Amino acid sequence: MDNQDIKNRFGIIGNSPLLNRAIDIARQVAPTDISVLIQGESGSGKEVFSHIIHQLSSRKHGPFIAVNCGAIPEGTIDSELFGHEKGSFTGAHEARKGYFEVVDGGTIFLDEVGELPLGTQARLLRVLESGEYIRVGSSKVQKTNVRVVAATNVNMFEAVQKGKFREDLYYRLNTVPLRVPSLRERPEDINLLFRKFIVDFSEKYRSPGVQLTEDAQNMLRNYNWPGNVRQLKNVAEQIAVLEKERVVDAHTLQNYLPNESRTSLPAIVSSNNSAKEDFSERDLLYKVLFDMKKDMVDLKKLVVELIQKGVDSTTFDQNSPYINQLYQEIEPQIKSDAEGYGIAPTLTIHSPNNNTANVLKNPATQDEYLQDAQEVEESLSLVDKESDLIKKALKKHRGKRKAAAQELGISERTLYRKIKDLNLD
Repeated sequence: MDNQDIKNRFGIIGNSPLLNRAIDIARQVAPTDISVLIQGESGSGKEVFSHIIHQLSSRKHGPFIAVNCGAIPEGTIDSELFGHEKGSFTGAHEARKGYFEVVDGGTIFLDEVGELPLGTQARLLRVLESGEYIRVGSSKVQKTNVRVVAATNVNMFEAVQKGKFREDLYYRLNTVPLRVPSLRERPEDINLLFRKFIVDFSEKYRSPGVQLTEDAQNMLRNYNWPGNVRQLKNVAEQIAVLEKERVVDAHTLQNYLPNESRTSLPAIVSSNNSAKEDFSERDLLYKVLFDMKKDMVDLKKLVVELIQKGVDSTTFDQNSPYINQLYQEIEPQIKSDAEGYGIAPTLTIHSPNNNTANVLKNPATQDEYLQDAQEVEESLSLVDKESDLIKKALKKHRGKRKAAAQELGISERTLYRKIKDLNLD
């Protein structure tokens, strides 16, 4: 049986290379008893591939059962899969067979296998390795001959790394990996699927057929389809039932498509509080880092501007290595800002010392200049800092203590006392 025969038999529509590859794998692995892990997004059609594997295998005349592991409560999942004895827990009024016992000789499809509790994972691993299991509340080992086909829409490797899924079970299930492509990965199939769904629903509800304009077809192909084939089918059913116009354009189609995000770029944080709650930690971290970078650039500009306004030559020469570093870091930003306003980028560092000015103008001589520079350790004494600030304030206001006190943010009386305590008279 070739791929086209399989598509016709199981109602698969599409000619995407990724879809054909998945069908090839299912067809080749079906005659064996190898465990298969089907991976793909929710709504992409993973269960169809489990039926392909079962129907093309030697177990096709045996039972087949699909179990949604994520829909069974954690407290009862062991009982559902492996059965239980009478009185083994509250409510166990009689013994019950589990799925692995019922499906003996057939195939069991474990959908959302990544949702299994760790204890159940250990039981499942034993079944896969030896075919043995024990009912809940029993000590008797039982045997079963079941082929396991599992499916998940989560990244199993990441789940293993986080300790949410057993590594040995992952590799046991993943003997043959089969990936079902999402709908956005097969855009060439979207319009084919839509037409098939429209025909089916038009016949079901006895309504006229629907045609899409070219712009509507483009919108279907470019939409993100987070719900995959299941979502496309729902949209087709809505249009077949609700739309009065049988020729649907892009504007009309937009009413049936949820406003899902169509871009993978970082999200822009909204001022709306309710919207902020929806952003991931990564998006918020991006915003914080961008803000920090902007603040650092602004701070460096401010430092250079303060130095430009005038410092004595000794202070300038002692700090020239750091000043040069700041200049080199902010120079590209200054040029960018200047070009944005259509002006020539200029930044001049003024120094009473000509050698220092030459170093700034000619980076080629920086290394030679820095070899002669001596690092001076800054004093961290609070008394020295306080004394220095008071002196600067008094000098700035030409000895006027009232103005100096306002500049320092203290009362004039406190300033008098500090001048006396620090012997600044």
